[in-house]
Parts: sequence; C-alpha cells; structure tokens
Amino acid sequence: MEHTKIIAVAGKGGVGKTSIAAVMVKVLAQRHPDKKILAIDADPAVGLSTALGIEVTMTIDDIRKKVVASVEDGDTRSAMELLGEAKYHIFDAMVETDGFSFIAVGRPESAGCYCKINSYLKEVIALMVGNFDYIVIDGEAGIEQINRRVMEKVTHLVLVTDASRKGTQVVQTIKKVADDLVMYERVGVIMNRIPDESVRQYMDMGELEILSCIGGDGQLAAFDITGQNVLNLPEESVMVQGVESALDKLEGETA
Repeated sequence: MEHTKIIAVAGKGGVGKTSIAAVMVKVLAQRHPDKKILAIDADPAVGLSTALGIEVTMTIDDIRKKVVASVEDGDTRSAMELLGEAKYHIFDAMVETDGFSFIAVGRPESAGCYCKINSYLKEVIALMVGNFDYIVIDGEAGIEQINRRVMEKVTHLVLVTDASRKGTQVVQTIKKVADDLVMYERVGVIMNRIPDESVRQYMDMGELEILSCIGGDGQLAAFDITGQNVLNLPEESVMVQGVESALDKLEGETA
C-alpha cells in the first residue's frame, strides 16, 4: 500500500473545522471509492459523528478506562497483552459505513495520569493507520491533543480560520506549535465563512499557503441546524466546492 495520507484539521473553536473535516471525508470517499478511508473524531465535543450521521457507542477513551480499570484491579498482564486487547477493542469501537470507517477518541483525560496507556493507544492507532489510505482527523482547537492522544505524525496539516483576527492568529500559533510537536509534510490554511473577497486582503496569513477561500454556505447552515448528515450536501454547495479545491491543492503535489 502506498504512503497513508493523514490529514489533521485544526483551528480556533467555532470556525467550521468539523464541517470541513466531514466534507473532506465525503469528497475523498467519492473520489476514491477503491481506497480505505478512516475518519477520527479527536474533538471531545464529538461533532464529527453528528456531521457524518454516525451514532457513537464506544470511544477510544472508553477503551482506555477499561484498561485502567483492569490494571487497578490487580491485573498483572504484560504491556503487550494489554496492547493486544486494546487493539481488539479499537476494532470493536470502529464504525464501518459504505464509503469510510469512523472512530471517536472521546473525552479528554480526567484526574490521574494515563501517560502509559495513552502511549499504548497511540501505538495501537499507529498500527491501525497502516490499514487505511486516507485518514482525516477532526481535532479540538489546538494541535497538542492530536500529538498527545492520537499520533505524532500527520502528512497534511490543514488549519482553518474565519474572517476574525483571532482566527488568523490562532492558525499561526498552531503552526508554530506544530513545528515543534508534530511531524508533517504539508501545511496550509482554509479560510472559511469569508463574507467577500474584499475581506481577504486584510487577512494576514504570514507564510501559510492558502488552500481555499470558502464563503458562507446557507445550505450547510440549514443542514447544521436540522442535524442533517453533510454527506448529503449537493455538489454545488459552497463548502463542497471549497473543500474540493483545497484537496486538489493538497493532492496535486502529493498524489
């Protein structure tokens, strides 16, 4: 299998990351019906499942809790046995659909350090990654949690901002943090919910490559408020077209 493409979507809260990640999954599944695609919901708010019309019954965090409970109960199995069991459970937690698979990371850690178990689970995810051609990760606002809880390496880091100064500052901060924390091959920014082209000239993206500029999408807003699955968004939707052009840029040089 050729090199797995791992696309992590990050940015300030409320800029439309989850919709963009969900539409990426839709577009990739349509473009590559022969490829295996995995969507990872790494945001504790678990919004990607809703956008993709998936009901989550078990998360990676639930598996972590099971492993912690068994260790606390005096279970003396080796790390390798626990890793094997976690792998088995992760496949249980994965939801398969026609075009892609889905898994949710779940809530962030509560009290107590799960460092060791996090590293087991990261290994399990790393093993699992090899089974897929494309992985799309919807992360919470920063990138630290993707690094800490999901994986250290992504191939494509897609940063999302809206037309706010805060949004543009956050993506540049994430890029700086990612430079230290995450190994990646490509990075770029999607400008989302941009009222019109005149605003774009005032948005300072520094050296970040602009992958696409997406306007407000009334259809997407209607889908969002009624809880509809974004997989049903029509091809002419502003969001679908914007995500397609971003993927064209990303895939153009890496396909």
